[in-house]
Amino acid sequence: MRHAPWVEPAIESASLVVAMPLSASRLRERGFNQAFELARHLAPGKADAHTLLRIEQATHQVGASREDRLTNVRDAFWVDATRIDRVRGQRLVLIDDVMTTGASLHEAARALKSAGAAHVTGMVFARTEAPPQR
Repeated sequence: MRHAPWVEPAIESASLVVAMPLSASRLRERGFNQAFELARHLAPGKADAHTLLRIEQATHQVGASREDRLTNVRDAFWVDATRIDRVRGQRLVLIDDVMTTGASLHEAARALKSAGAAHVTGMVFARTEAPPQR
């Protein structure tokens, strides 16, 4: 990931490299946050897994349309109130492992911008195709 043409400058100019958060139940189920593992390896001194938080998600995104995904993640993310000063006015990189429609990435970036981030660059390890519309 780090060797893609625009990744290195984005990481170098970022104050934080924020991992896409998992809900508490999903984190317990998996035992680790794969997005944080990517962030930790890309930017060890800037990786952050505690600034951006996520509500429990009752509906899984697998197989959902883009519209359903956008609805499912609306207001699902927020910045921890004790960490807003780390976000306000800063350039951030938001890391996720896989992107299908971009709904979660978009909503997470919106939460960071709402908390005052000056700029958010999204990076994903892999891209999948959205399911066909029915």
